[in-house]
Amino acid sequence: MADNTHHDNHGQSTAAWTAVAILLVAAVVMSWAVVVASKPLFIIGAVIAVAGVVAGKVLAMAGYGVDKSAAHK
Repeated sequence: MADNTHHDNHGQSTAAWTAVAILLVAAVVMSWAVVVASKPLFIIGAVIAVAGVVAGKVLAMAGYGVDKSAAHK
């Protein structure tokens, strides 16, 4: 059966928004690298993507993420 519980917070946190913004920039850089056929630019985009994931995780660990204990109440 479907779970009909209401969830007020769907990752709306500073950590999540920061990670998504950085990953969006990485996707644009990598997409542009494909268009102009630039391997170094694509690698730079991949490094930005890794930095976005790391930034999101670090911010979540620093307390800027969703409080999981409060989210499950």
